[in-house]
This record gives sequence, structure tokens and C-alpha cells, in this order.
Amino acid sequence: MGVPSDDAVVIQKGNKPEEPHVVAVNCPDRTGLACDICRTILEFGLYITKGDVSTDGKWCYIVLWVVPHSHSLLRWSNLKNRLVSICPSSCSVSFYLNQQSSPLEASPVYLLKFFCLDRKGLLHDVTRVLTELELTIQRVKVTTTPDGRVLDLFFITDNMELLHTKKRQDETCEQLHAVLGKSCISCELQLTGAEYECHQGMSSLSPVIAEELFHCEISDKESHFQALSPDMTKLKKTNVIIDNSLSPAHTLLQVHCIDHKGLLYDALRTLKDCNIQIAYGRFSPNNSGYRDLDLFIQQKDGKKIVDSDKQSELCSRLRLEMLHPLRVIVANRGPDTELLVANPVELSGKGRPRVFYDVTLALKSLGICIFSAEIGRYSASDREWEVYRFLLEENGKFQLSNIVARNQIVDRVRRTLMGW
Repeated sequence: MGVPSDDAVVIQKGNKPEEPHVVAVNCPDRTGLACDICRTILEFGLYITKGDVSTDGKWCYIVLWVVPHSHSLLRWSNLKNRLVSICPSSCSVSFYLNQQSSPLEASPVYLLKFFCLDRKGLLHDVTRVLTELELTIQRVKVTTTPDGRVLDLFFITDNMELLHTKKRQDETCEQLHAVLGKSCISCELQLTGAEYECHQGMSSLSPVIAEELFHCEISDKESHFQALSPDMTKLKKTNVIIDNSLSPAHTLLQVHCIDHKGLLYDALRTLKDCNIQIAYGRFSPNNSGYRDLDLFIQQKDGKKIVDSDKQSELCSRLRLEMLHPLRVIVANRGPDTELLVANPVELSGKGRPRVFYDVTLALKSLGICIFSAEIGRYSASDREWEVYRFLLEENGKFQLSNIVARNQIVDRVRRTLMGW
């Protein structure tokens, strides 16, 4: 099978710092392609300001206007290479027609193990280095010893597929040493063995915590108003509408909701998991904090969605994903205080990008130290979830037993995750 041409992806940078960059993808189509592209855009820390998607069922054209969400290092050539690797080959158009995206061979998992002296913001500083190096954190185990030292186990994969080389391994360790400085006692990087399987599971969740974290019912109030809002003093409407009157061949799906980081990805991954194909779509610019998404869609068999039960199910699921793309709670874990963050995993097995990065950034900004952390998978509500668990340390500013302090933590973490 041939490989996609570099011409499949064109990135045009803005003429001024405040101008968005334009990412254009022109290649054979497949179900879920737009979702995979938006996921990669989100993984690189970019915010989509507007977008257009068009396909004739065989070939697609996607244009996204993007701006960096932070001042972190961004390698545009690497972004282009990643997007090119996602595009189906132009030599194999017939193979991709009306097919789900085939799973790629799993990347090898490496264990990054370092031992160092603890300090505030340590975990986020390490996470930032790994993110900028395009290393994806699959699992993590962080433990603080009684003498104030930290043993971190990061199970990572390399998006550049170069971690088997000595040059790439040396670059990773050098970047970490530069951030950790003299506090670093030891740093090792090696291909995983049986120890990765031992860390696949996670500590059990109590039924009460699981119910609060994974509930999938929307109350009457939440069905009309946004549960998460950048301005908690205002009620924000969320509407999802299906219309079959405007096109003889396609169903029009309209979403109107509060803007948040990754909104387009959240909508498209839901359609991808429901095996819905997009013929044309427009993601409108932010208007007073709201976003409008208009999509002409079909079922996999090429027909409109006319069944009322299917329409209701699709609208309910989209409304839920717009209201609660991520779950954040603070709970007691024995005598300790625990922060839990959960997000649904795609049917392809991929979790949301940069969650660990955003949570550790929020906690660092609050001056809260992390005693231990772990990432795991959990099945609930007929789907798989990625769950991030952080045991938090008391400090002078935040008395973690105080309900006001806990609400502050939840609010800051939510805002960081949502890009507010």
C-alpha cells in the first residue's frame, strides 16, 4: 500500500502573531477521519477557531483555522508529518471507501523511571517535557516516600516512533535533567516487559464515587442549560437538533452550545463511535462564547437518519458530551483527599489528549503538591473510561477538608481542561 503524499496536508502560518494558522487536508475519505485529525490538532495544544469539512464519499477536503493554546514549543513540521500519517493513501482509495478506520499496529511502550527530590510543580514540569517531545503518557505511577523523595514510573509511547534509537533516548533524558536539575537522583529509560501488565489495572472505586463520576443521565435542567460554563453566574443553553427537511439525501445535525477546548473533537468522536458519516460540515467562529456546528450526515448505509429512536439517542448522546466532556470530582480516600478526572475512551481505544498535562498544570497554579498519581481504565455505563487519580497534600493555603477549598480545586481543574 502506498503512502499519502506530503501535498495531502498544507499548513499556512498566519502573517501576524494574532492571526490563526490554516491547516488544509485533501485526501481520500474514511469514516472518522475528521475526528482523528481534530484529535491530533488537540494533542499538539492547538485551538480550532473555525472549520469546514466537505466530502463526496470518496475524497474529502478539511480546512481548520487554529491558534496555539499556550506558548509551549510547537513543531509545525512534526504536526504535518503526523497529519500525513493519518491520511489514507491515494493509491488505495477503493480500500477505504465506506470502511471504518483500521487500527494501527500498537506502538512499543517504554518505561521512564526517575527518582528525585520532591518540589511543587514537579509532576507538571516533567509532563510538559514529555508533551513537547511528543511522548504520550499511557500509564503513570507516582509515589512520594516519607523522606520527601519521589519515584515516578511513566509508561510512554513515542508519536515519532524513534524511542528505540539512542539519540532519541538521550534527548529525552537530557531534557528531563535540564528541568529537574540537581534534584534528579537517577533517570532510566527502557522497553517495558511484564511490569507494564502489572500496572494496567487501577485501584478500585467505591460504588458511590463511581456513580458520581460516570453518571450518564441528564436532568431536565441540564438538558436545557450548560452544566459547565466559563461564567457560572449565567445559564448557558445547549441545543442539539436534527432536521430531515432540507436535504433529500442527508440529515442536518445542528449543535449550539458553549465553547470549550476540544469541542469539535468531542462532537466528531461521538459521531465516529456511532458510525455516522459526514458529507459536509461547518464549525462557526466563537460568538459571545457560543459555538454552532452544522453537519450534513448519513448512516453507514448511506441513508438519512429517519428513525425517531435513533434520532433521540444521537441527540441525547451529543448533548451529554457537550455538557460533560470531562468529569471532575474531589473525594475522600480513607484519611486522604483525592482528585478524580474521567473522560470517555473512543471505541478505537484512544483517550483524550493532554488531560494529565492540564490537570497537573491546574494543581501547580494552585500550589498544591501531588502525593501520588495514577492513570487507568475503568468500564462503566456500557463504555470504557480513562481515569486520572491524584492524592493531594495539605498546604497552608488549601485545607483540603474545607468544602470551599475543594470547590476551588474542581473549578480550576475544570477551567483548565475546558480552556477557559
